[in-house]
Amino acid sequence: MIIIVLLISISLLIALVFLGIFWWTVKSGQYDDVVTPSIRMLFEDGAKDKKVDNKSSKD
Repeated sequence: MIIIVLLISISLLIALVFLGIFWWTVKSGQYDDVVTPSIRMLFEDGAKDKKVDNKSSKD
């Protein structure tokens, strides 16, 4: 029974360490996308559908 408690506590400790490392990398900007904005400006915008107002004003 003691081995189960020991393994669960070690597993939780390892999980918390990995969660802390992940949180630290997110806060430090490790996963920020710095490449896509510079590539996006090279492509033209897609054709936007311009809706024409075909309402005729009748008096």
